[in-house]
Amino acid sequence: MSPSTENDARGKHAPNRNFHHPFQPYDIQVDFMNAVYDCIENQQIGIFESPTDEGEPQWIIDHAREEKRNSLVANKRELEAHLASVRAKEARQRLRFENGEPPRKKSRTDAQSSISYDTDEQQFLLDDYESDPESIAGSREDSDQTRGLSAATLDLMSKLGMTYNTSPEDNLEYPDSVKVFYCSRTHSQLMQFAHEVQRVKIPPRLETEVDAKTHVLAEEIKHLSLGSRKNLCINPQVVKLESSTAINERCLELQQPKVGKDARCAFLPRKENEPLLHNFRDKALAKIRDIEDLGGLGKQIGICPYYASRATVRPSEIVTLPYPLLLQKSAREALEISLKGHVVIIDEAHNLMDAISNIYSSIVTLSQLKRARAQLGAYLQRFRNRLKGKNRVYVTQVVRLIDSLTQYLTDRGSQDNFMDGIAKIADLMAGKGVDQINLYKLSQYLQESKLARKVDEYIAFQDEITSGVKTDRTIPVLTNIEGFFSALNNPAAEGRFFYSRLDSGDPCLKYQLLDPTYYFKDIVEDARAVILAGGTMSPMDDYVRHLLSYLEPNRIRYLSCGHVIPDKNLMAWPVTRGPGNVELDFTYGKRQQPAIVDALGRAISHLARSIPDGLVIFFPSYAYLEQAIDRWKSGPDKTWETLSHEKPIFFEDKHSSNVDDVLKEYSDAIAAGKGATLLSVVGGKMSEGINFSDRLGRGVVIVGLPFPNIQSSEWKAKMEYIEKQVSSKGGSVTEGKSAAREFYENACMRAVNQSIGRAIRHKADYASIIMLDKRYSTPRIQTKLPAWIKSALISDSDSRSFSDVISSIIDFFSNHRA
Repeated sequence: MSPSTENDARGKHAPNRNFHHPFQPYDIQVDFMNAVYDCIENQQIGIFESPTDEGEPQWIIDHAREEKRNSLVANKRELEAHLASVRAKEARQRLRFENGEPPRKKSRTDAQSSISYDTDEQQFLLDDYESDPESIAGSREDSDQTRGLSAATLDLMSKLGMTYNTSPEDNLEYPDSVKVFYCSRTHSQLMQFAHEVQRVKIPPRLETEVDAKTHVLAEEIKHLSLGSRKNLCINPQVVKLESSTAINERCLELQQPKVGKDARCAFLPRKENEPLLHNFRDKALAKIRDIEDLGGLGKQIGICPYYASRATVRPSEIVTLPYPLLLQKSAREALEISLKGHVVIIDEAHNLMDAISNIYSSIVTLSQLKRARAQLGAYLQRFRNRLKGKNRVYVTQVVRLIDSLTQYLTDRGSQDNFMDGIAKIADLMAGKGVDQINLYKLSQYLQESKLARKVDEYIAFQDEITSGVKTDRTIPVLTNIEGFFSALNNPAAEGRFFYSRLDSGDPCLKYQLLDPTYYFKDIVEDARAVILAGGTMSPMDDYVRHLLSYLEPNRIRYLSCGHVIPDKNLMAWPVTRGPGNVELDFTYGKRQQPAIVDALGRAISHLARSIPDGLVIFFPSYAYLEQAIDRWKSGPDKTWETLSHEKPIFFEDKHSSNVDDVLKEYSDAIAAGKGATLLSVVGGKMSEGINFSDRLGRGVVIVGLPFPNIQSSEWKAKMEYIEKQVSSKGGSVTEGKSAAREFYENACMRAVNQSIGRAIRHKADYASIIMLDKRYSTPRIQTKLPAWIKSALISDSDSRSFSDVISSIIDFFSNHRA
C-alpha cells in the first residue's frame, strides 16, 4: 500500500478500542493509535508520520499489556509456580544478607583483590595473550558451567565477582514476556516520554483472576530507562570527572583484577550484594522512573544503577533507550538485550539511516596516527623485551599498519591539488608486511588486550612524573584508530574509504557506510514489529528502498497524519519572486550573486515587518549564512541596519556552543514585546529538538534548498552505489540514475521538513511557512512535503507577486488578532 492510499484509508472501519488516553484524543490521534496497534498485532513494519507529540504511550502500553495478558492466561499456573520459586530464592538470599552471612563461595576476583594497586610500571605491562581458540577452550577446561558463554562474558562475570553456577536455583529467572523497546535520539526526549507514560492509567486485566497474594495481574506498568555511565554513575570519585570518556575509563579501571578490594567501586553488583540488586529491580519497576530517578534510586539502595539496570530488563514491559544502545549490535549484546519477539519503536526516525551510517562509520586523522605511533614507540622502548609471544606479534602489526596509513596520508597531503577522493584498501595496506595481517584477529586482539588503555595510562604516568601535573583523561588516541582498523574488515560493497582534509587542514581517512540495510536487518528480523515514527517522515519512499528493500510490500504499513490545528491556523507560501520582481533562484551557482543576496535581505525585511513576534529563518548552510550577513553589513543597501531596525537579530554560529544563550536572548526579546529574528541553518543546532511554538515562531522561512555537495567523494560514491543496486536488480541505467537523484532530493527534503516542523506545536498554535525559492512551486518538490504542509500550500503561487505574499501574510495575522 502506498503512503497516499494508506492515508486515505485511515479512520475507516477502525475498531472501537479504548486506549486509555488521559484526555479526549483528537481524531487523527485515534487513527494513529489504531494504525500502530494493528501494525503490532499483524507483525508489520510501520512508517508513520504525525506532527503531534501526544498519544504514543497509550497504544504502546495497551498492546504490550494485552500481549502479556494473553500469555499469562495461557500459562498462568506454570508462571506463578515459577515466580514463587524466584521469590523464595530471593527471600533466602535476602535473609542471608540481612544476617551478615558470607557468600557460599569466594569468587576468584576476591581472591585476587588482595593484590594492591601498583603504582610502578608493572601495571602497564600487557597480560599474556593467546589467540588460538583451542588454547582458550583448553584453559577454560570446557566445563559444563561455562559452555555456551563467550570469553568476554566470562571475564566480565569474573570482574564483577559473580561465579557461574548451573544449579536449578540459579536458573530461576523472570519470564521474558513481550515488551516494547522505545528508542529516541536524546535522554531529554526519553524523559519526556516517561513523564507522558506516568499520566496513563490502565485498569488491571482479568480482575476476577487476580491473585490476592502475588498481585501478578494487577501490577503497574513496568518501565525501565537505560542510559550511559555518565547518566547513571553514583560513585562520587568517578562522577566528578564529568566527561563521559573519563567516567568510562575510570569505571573500567576500578574493575581491574589488580585493584585492591578497598579501592574497588563499592557500588558494583557482586554475588554477596545480590539482594541489593533484587531490591533495585523491584523498586525500579514499582513505579515509572526516568533516568534521573534511577540514579537517585541507586544512591538510596547503595548499588550501581548502570549495572543493576541490566537485571531489570527482563521483567520490564517498556524499556526506553537512546539510539546507540539499540542500533549498535555490540551495545545490545553488552546490555544482554534480546529483541526476539518484542516490539521496537524508533521515534524521531527521520534521521534513522544517517544515525546507523554514523554509528558504523569511522575517521582517523594524520595527527592522530602520528601521535599514536609516537606513544607506541615510547611504550615499546620501555616494554619491548618484556612482551612475549602473541603480544609482540600483534603490537608489531599495529605499528606496521599505522605506518602504512601514515605514509598514505602523508603522500596524499603533500600533493598541491589535494582535495578529497576514494581511497583503495590495497593502497592503505601497501606498507611492509601489512598484507599478511589478519585484520579480524588484530581487531579482536586490540579489544581483548586493552592495548590502547595500557599505552595511554603509561604515557600519562610518564607525563605526570615529568611535569608533576596530573592530566585530564581523554579518549586514548589508539581507541580512535581501533575503530578505523575494525572498518578495514567491512565488505567493500557496503562502504567506501575516503581521504580528505578537515577544516583545520589536517588530512584524514574516513570510512563511510553507504548501505545501512544489513545493520538494521537483524533488528527487523528479530522483532515482532518495528515502528518508525516521527513528525516529519516525508519523503517515505527512502525507508523502503534503502533500508527495508528485502521485505515484501504487505509487511510495510504507512500513515501520514494531518495536523490537529484547523486549516485557518496555517499558511504555506512557495515564493518564487522577491521585491522588485527578482527571481528567487538559490541554486548553488546563482545564490552568491550580490543581486540575489540583496533581494533576500529586502524580502526578509518585509517579512519581519509583517510577521509579529518571532521569525525563524533557516539558511541552506553556515557558509551561505555568513556570506549573506557579510553582504548585508557591507553592501550599499545597508540591509543589516534595516533588518536590525525592524526587530532584534540573533544568529546561529557554527563554531559556538552557546545555543541556549542565543535562544534565551531571542525568547527574552519576544517576551519584552520587541519581536525578534533568528537566523539559523537547516541541519544545524536549532533545526532539531527545539520547538518554536506560539510567539517564538509565528513565521518560519526556508531559504533555498539545502542540497548536499554532489561533487564530494562521499556523495559521488553513494549515488554510484544506488545506481549499481538498481542495475543488479535488472533496472536500466536510466532507472538507476533516476533512483540516485530521488535519494539525493529526498535527503535534502527530509532536512527541510524537519526545520519546517519546528513551528506549530499544539491545536491553538498558528504560523506562516514561507519557502523562498522558485523550485518550491514545482510538483516534484511539493510532493515531498509532509501532508499537513501540502494541504496548506497557496495555489498558483508562481503567478503571484511578492506584494501579494506580504498582503496575504498581513491578512492572516490580522484575522488571528481579531
